Amino acid sequence: MAEPGRAGSGGAPPGEGETPPGEGETPPGEGETPPGEGETPPGEGQTPPGEGETPPPERAGAAKPDLLREDDDSCSDYGSRDKPGTALGRTVPDGNVLFPDIFHTEHLLFYERFKAYQDYILADCKASEVKEFTAEYLEKVLEPSGWQAIWRTNVFDVLVEVVDVEYSALKAVVQLSEPFLCDSRDSTFTLECMQELLELKERQLPLQEMWVVYDESGEFDQTALAVEHVRFFYQCIWRTWDEEEEDDFDYFVRCVEPRLRLHYDIIEHRVPSGLAADYQNLLSQCEELYRKFIDVRNSISSNDSDSEEENVSMVEGLKLYEKIEHLKQKLKLIENPLLRYVFGYQKHSGSQAKGLRPTGTKVIHVVSSVMVASLLQSLLRDKLCPESCGEELEIQFHNDPLTAVNACYEGDSVIICPGRYVVDGVFCIADSVELEGYGLPDDIVIEKRGKGDNFVDCTGANIKISSLKLVQHDAVEGILNVHHGKTTLENCVLQCETTGITVRTSAELVMKKSDLYGAKGAGVEIYPGSTCTVLDSGIHHCKEGILIKNFLDEHYDIPKITMVNNMIHNNEGYGVVLVRPAMPSDVKDTSAEITKGNTEPTQSGDGTARVEGLRQGLPECITDELELYEQAEISEQTEGNYEIANELGATSAKKSQMLKKRLSELGITEADENLMSQEMFVSIVGNQFKWNGKGSFGTFIF
Repeated sequence: MAEPGRAGSGGAPPGEGETPPGEGETPPGEGETPPGEGETPPGEGQTPPGEGETPPPERAGAAKPDLLREDDDSCSDYGSRDKPGTALGRTVPDGNVLFPDIFHTEHLLFYERFKAYQDYILADCKASEVKEFTAEYLEKVLEPSGWQAIWRTNVFDVLVEVVDVEYSALKAVVQLSEPFLCDSRDSTFTLECMQELLELKERQLPLQEMWVVYDESGEFDQTALAVEHVRFFYQCIWRTWDEEEEDDFDYFVRCVEPRLRLHYDIIEHRVPSGLAADYQNLLSQCEELYRKFIDVRNSISSNDSDSEEENVSMVEGLKLYEKIEHLKQKLKLIENPLLRYVFGYQKHSGSQAKGLRPTGTKVIHVVSSVMVASLLQSLLRDKLCPESCGEELEIQFHNDPLTAVNACYEGDSVIICPGRYVVDGVFCIADSVELEGYGLPDDIVIEKRGKGDNFVDCTGANIKISSLKLVQHDAVEGILNVHHGKTTLENCVLQCETTGITVRTSAELVMKKSDLYGAKGAGVEIYPGSTCTVLDSGIHHCKEGILIKNFLDEHYDIPKITMVNNMIHNNEGYGVVLVRPAMPSDVKDTSAEITKGNTEPTQSGDGTARVEGLRQGLPECITDELELYEQAEISEQTEGNYEIANELGATSAKKSQMLKKRLSELGITEADENLMSQEMFVSIVGNQFKWNGKGSFGTFIF
């Protein structure tokens, strides 16, 4: 419900039957009674006065929205509105001085803050109206005097008493409490110094620097919550440049909601730590540049002369403005949960390859939690026999697969015996090594615990992983990332948590006879310029089956994609989805020109659909498998093969047309054949697409 006088007034207050819009996630606090089913969320949501409850005594004309929830459980931390006393918790302030306890309000959940800002504070205000709307909200809920607070700065904490509130300035008029209590990092802050400092500030302090002293009567609960909402807003949501943004949009929808969601995604470990760090660095850079920009702008406006110095300042200001706009776009990309997912976050551990062992030998690492005689005898017969390897072997034994991988050099191999191995770290494979399970995948399980960013990072030139089951828990990044080189995954099972496999630019993945499921993002993400081959595999019960990232940018190379005889089913969205920008009008009709040259997606009578002309670049083993499936009959489930191949082929042809147009504009009429023949190789043959929520293929246009 909006405040009286706000758009949308008359709606339900927080916690009474309305859930904030989201992207399908369960709000924090899962397990509590849902709002509107007998319990209202803590912090915001009591029925406003006039709707079944008599308002407490207050200033004339002020209607106080009650932001506290009802709770009939006498054991609840939030107490009960049917009983006298506070409904909020208390906490002991840090420091060496024995300050009185303060209200504990930092624990508020996402939807509590969401509803407070949406319904009570900001409603549908514009960026330029934020301070005005906040002041009006404070007039209705903030006690004008009679309460104490701790004034906190980077240098000292001091206890003050509020005697009045300047609502329009979002400041409290204060006096020092008696007795004088101050916790200072510098002993020079005496009573006299503090009195002098307050006089310089006209005894007015920003509300966001105030921490309300605990009062068990319940009289100041609304005041404590209101101050918390103001403090959180100006510390975590508001940006110094917001007021200068376009003023024709709803500030809550455009800025508050995505920033609030990102804040909770970060503190609840749903965003990679590297991405969170990047966001904070970008924010710091943008704030620093904006301060410089304001200084330059002020220096220009204060100087009326048309001097050379002023012209230089104007050029400097324009450069700063362009940098700020660029950083703001990056920040918005991270703040938007959909774009954050679509464009992804490119980072890897950067671990360095060791190369060959100094002695030149290669080692077989055997991993087993318990080594018994019968298992050792089987290993000697099947894997460790010198006759089968043609050379004398050095063998090292480990009880942990992560330790074994970390001990590997170029050319080593790791044999993992049956068992369930729980690891709390990242597999960083930077050399060409082979990981092989000795048995069936379901018998050799490697389980990732902890909220680390990665599970398996591959940067080696030729990595092979076979006959393993990887299980991911509490993750914020994909189960396997191929950053560089080639990684072959064969006869494996991958139980994902977030994204499944990510194939980065210039990397190559070959996935054969494997099963992947459970990804909250895409099962396989294919980046521009990568090579991805998926054969005889299953991808199911993910948000999307396979996601192909945008490759139309002039700096991106076209990926090479082969999909043969896979079962892609029961995914929430599409079986395969292509991400691309909206096409410029001057290349929208390039599909008419696709029939020229060797870029035409063809549908042959034997059921194949592919872009011809680049097949000779495929490895021989894959070419042989293609021959087997080219004779397959068309089935009802494989009709999506044509659609996918045709759309991908047409999109790559559009990229070629865009490239030709740019070269023509630059006056280049002849170009390198390698540059001009970057059409995507697509072989989509014999795949079955069943029970995907939105169909076999879709395009996400941004």
